[in-house]
Amino acid sequence: MNMKSTFKTLLIAAVSSFMTLTAYVYLSDENVEIVENEKPSLIPTAYTFNSNKVAAEMTDFTIAAEKTVNAVVHVKNTSIQKNMISSWFGNYYGGEDEEKRIGTGSGVIMSPDGLIITNYHVIEGASEIEVTSNKNKTYTAEIIGSDPNTDLAVLKIKVDEALPFIPFGDSEMARIGEWVLAVGNPLNLNSTVTAGIISAKSRDLNERDGKNQSFIQTDAAVNVGNSGGALVNTNGELIGINTAISSISGGFVGYSFAVPSNIVRKIFEDLVEYGNVQKGLLGVSGTALNTKLAEKYEVDETQGFMIGEIIPGMGASQAGLQVGDIIKKVDGTEINTFSDLTGYLSTKRPGEKVVVFYNRKGKDHKIDVILKKTNVTEFLGMFLKNIDEEEKEIFNLEKGVIIQDLRNNRLYRYGIDEGFVILEINKKKINEVADLESFDLQSLNSILFLKPNGEKERIIFE
Repeated sequence: MNMKSTFKTLLIAAVSSFMTLTAYVYLSDENVEIVENEKPSLIPTAYTFNSNKVAAEMTDFTIAAEKTVNAVVHVKNTSIQKNMISSWFGNYYGGEDEEKRIGTGSGVIMSPDGLIITNYHVIEGASEIEVTSNKNKTYTAEIIGSDPNTDLAVLKIKVDEALPFIPFGDSEMARIGEWVLAVGNPLNLNSTVTAGIISAKSRDLNERDGKNQSFIQTDAAVNVGNSGGALVNTNGELIGINTAISSISGGFVGYSFAVPSNIVRKIFEDLVEYGNVQKGLLGVSGTALNTKLAEKYEVDETQGFMIGEIIPGMGASQAGLQVGDIIKKVDGTEINTFSDLTGYLSTKRPGEKVVVFYNRKGKDHKIDVILKKTNVTEFLGMFLKNIDEEEKEIFNLEKGVIIQDLRNNRLYRYGIDEGFVILEINKKKINEVADLESFDLQSLNSILFLKPNGEKERIIFE
């Protein structure tokens, strides 16, 4: 009885298997087309997952922080300010009491022997400057030089040991979206490191203030006290000096700005070597193009710098650039805004050659231009220029600065007029307008003028 049941079960299983196999072969042969070597189709999903670990590793900032935190110092500025009865410009403040003020900021050690770079506004008007390292060592610093135009200054401290310092990086190679660290002393919190990315480059905070600004914009948190501190890349290289924030409340709200390291390096070297800034200029003025201006001037280009004026005797004039030419590129730097142009030229010195790529009447050209020192400037309401050959003979001078236009009524009431030559400021000889570029008006004591009739007159500022 059991043998029969087992045989019956095996027979049923065998028949079922045969029928299933037959059906599969039939269906496969008749209804399915087999295509050899065809890749399977991919159906996109609503998410992706990247198992690559590189991106996450790049957000490890510990090495960069370790390289830089000990090379950023705390800067304390003590100043004695007097409330004058009236200023040179005729404003009344009242009182003559002295007031002691203390300001703080940051600085970056740039050499093992104690050269430090910081913001000019951090040490402005200082009667005493104190520098404290991350190891709580305190030094008295002296000012080597400063440049209010770029808001940079160089300090020097005397040390008996080699100090940690931060090497310069190439800010021209820094890219939007790149990770950066801000290192400084915000709100008197020593040795603070914050992280962010580069949000923009060649940023001009006020296109109408006449200043040649070309900031790196970041979202690394920066507050009061960070000024003069370091902006570094993930290799621990300096790519900027933190200088300003854009804020309604006075605190950080997401935007901070740094002077690019290529400009910092040039200003640093100039102040250390020459004591002032050596500016190499094209000798043009004009405006950056946009759609509205392109329509106004009836040009096809909507980006670039359109030349509106050529300054006689400067490199652009001698090279043959003309009013209406549109500068598109200088060397390898694209010029889309005024800050692109000024930012790149701020890294150059007089005598250096640049290649200017420009568009004239719809055709592209390029030309070599030798950069020169400025030969005109505005100082205390006086519009000045270097004396020319004819004026040298009249005044019997080899060098000098002459008043072209006077818009200071008080100087005019003192008898100063157009055609006067400035010989000295604070008893320091003035040979050319470049000597006035970095001059601090707050330190102004006296000016010595030479009249066309040969008489000299000194104005004393009290």
